[in-house]
Amino acid sequence: MNLEHILSNIKPLDQSAMDAARARQDQLTKPRGSLGRLEDLSIQLAGIMGNATPSIREKVIITMAGDHGVTIEGVSAYPQEVTSQMVSNFLAGGAAINVLARHVGARVAVVDMGVATDIPPREGLLNRKVGYGTANMAKGPAMTRGQAVESILRGAQVVQDEILRGVDIVGTGDMGIGNTTASAAIACALMEQSPSEIAGCGTGVDHEGYNRKLSAIERALRVNRPDPKDALDVLAKVGGFEIGGLAGVMLGAASRGKPVMIDGFISTAAAMIAVSLAPPCREYLISAHRSQEHGHGRMLDWLGLTPLLELDLRLGEGTGAALGISFAEAACKILAGMATFGEAGVSEKR
Repeated sequence: MNLEHILSNIKPLDQSAMDAARARQDQLTKPRGSLGRLEDLSIQLAGIMGNATPSIREKVIITMAGDHGVTIEGVSAYPQEVTSQMVSNFLAGGAAINVLARHVGARVAVVDMGVATDIPPREGLLNRKVGYGTANMAKGPAMTRGQAVESILRGAQVVQDEILRGVDIVGTGDMGIGNTTASAAIACALMEQSPSEIAGCGTGVDHEGYNRKLSAIERALRVNRPDPKDALDVLAKVGGFEIGGLAGVMLGAASRGKPVMIDGFISTAAAMIAVSLAPPCREYLISAHRSQEHGHGRMLDWLGLTPLLELDLRLGEGTGAALGISFAEAACKILAGMATFGEAGVSEKR
């Protein structure tokens, strides 16, 4: 597997399936457009899956974990060891993502992309570690360009293995102390915005912590000078192993014709990397929600994505993606399961 092959396999959506889905929506026993975004979502899913009446049965949320050297700058309210502790919580089934995944009937794939410590082998854990956490981006590149490519390829392989098991939709999630700092830096670099316009309080840092976070991002951008026209350069200089992995999940899923429900701030930063590498990938992405991070809306606008929900979430893990998957499943069921005016014997609008 190589990156060029993955990128070249991302095709435009199936227009004939979308046209057929739209025509059916217009014949269902309701005023046209009365189910709003659910109608649009069903048509997008038809185009992604190449089926005028798509269905969602098998669901997986891929939650990727990685540590960040920039945490030494005091950018998070939590210590770095929380990353590995939360991975253990995921594997034990006790985290919010486990609860919501069970709620929507999805399995959770937990992936170590770059946790700073070794996590003992355990059922449900995929070890795809690129390194033991990134370097401190405030003083130099977070990783090498080769590691950036490797993180994307390992993420793509994870999702393609899941697809072989049978998956209709993929959700993305993350875990990594310091990863809102890296994600904000990615967005600042690609959008050429200042940190104060993008970065939020993440896990809940106080005013002094927020100022340290802004300072770390400013220094990272000044020291590394990431090229906004080169997504791999941006990922290498200010990104994270789990962010690269999530970009790989999106690219790998799109290359296999599978929809991706992206979670919040970190997943959206990964989506920015993925779409910068392969613009056609954007059509395969669905934004689950707009998070509390105040720059998240700007990032979604840059991507041209409209979120399904706005619930003031800021947890990550894939929690928003799990909820979004339930709406995608509902959209498919509406399209396939509702009767048309002709089938029901109901008079249409005059």
